[in-house]
Amino acid sequence: MLTPSDKALVPFVSVDHMMQLIHHIGIEDALKGLADYIEADFRRWELFDKSPRVASHSPEGVIELMPTSDGEVYGFKYVNGHPKNTADGLQTVTAFGLLADVATGYPVLLSEMTMLTAMRTAATSALVARVLAPKGATTMAMIGNGAQSEFQSIAMKAIVGIDTVRLYDVDTKATAKCAANLANSGLTVVSCDSAQEAIEGAQILTTCTADKQYATILTDNMVGAGVHINAIGGDCPGKTELAPAILTRSDIFVEFPAQTRIEGEIQQLAPDHPVTEFWEVLSGAKPGRTSQSQITLFDSVGFATEDFSALRYVRDQIAGTDYFHPLDLLADPDDPRDLFGMLQRAKA
Repeated sequence: MLTPSDKALVPFVSVDHMMQLIHHIGIEDALKGLADYIEADFRRWELFDKSPRVASHSPEGVIELMPTSDGEVYGFKYVNGHPKNTADGLQTVTAFGLLADVATGYPVLLSEMTMLTAMRTAATSALVARVLAPKGATTMAMIGNGAQSEFQSIAMKAIVGIDTVRLYDVDTKATAKCAANLANSGLTVVSCDSAQEAIEGAQILTTCTADKQYATILTDNMVGAGVHINAIGGDCPGKTELAPAILTRSDIFVEFPAQTRIEGEIQQLAPDHPVTEFWEVLSGAKPGRTSQSQITLFDSVGFATEDFSALRYVRDQIAGTDYFHPLDLLADPDDPRDLFGMLQRAKA
């Protein structure tokens, strides 16, 4: 049996190690750290390779690959979205990701990303809300109380400074689950009987529902002036949450228009409907919120740079810790031209 060399070993962060790492850092501090890395990469947006994710759709859901590179490091995420999975005791979303050195092509990190995607999605939402939401926002309506809801709520507390979250889901068990999980979060948690009730008094409206169908979670008459809408449930063709009239009253901010026009809320609008890319706001090239009466809408579908940022963050955080396994992933023959000889020497 051949002993793997250092060149053969790639750090692998398992689900268990990811959870340990998050608790080691602290959930709120980890969300803040992720938001900082995501913001830093948005600020160097023009360095990245950018393309819509490669998606394989089926009646049951979607499987996607999300690649990008900043020229020095390459990253990708594998992710699925299958809304009916929960009925069979399975996650709606699962994911894993990889970073590699562009100069050699060698992987430098392999990681679970089911937990990490939940964290980075919430960190991105809160980062955008910190920039676009009304100043002094204290209350968020969380409509859709599935696996992402607690992460969204805690991220908004840690990064934006909200102190109250108002919950609603068509499944009352989901709301009860979310409320119980947030009981010791420091947030005031209010369980509501309708979406209309949930948005009363909220400055931030977050929709995160899972059905793969055109839906109207918020109707036009429900949304008043001056709010920030964080629409994250729509993430593939045919899956939306907002009435089109809300979109036409809002200033819309997106990650990457070529992807969002296919997958986001704006798939309901004309292909040339004006939107602002979030990186342009951070760079000062375009305005964000310009008045207290303005409706800002973050039409979030998730983009590869955010996963790249999250993987970068994890790679930096595990350095010098035991929160990873050295995984024997790469063949490393004594002579790089003699891969067959390595196979022969491994013969029992």
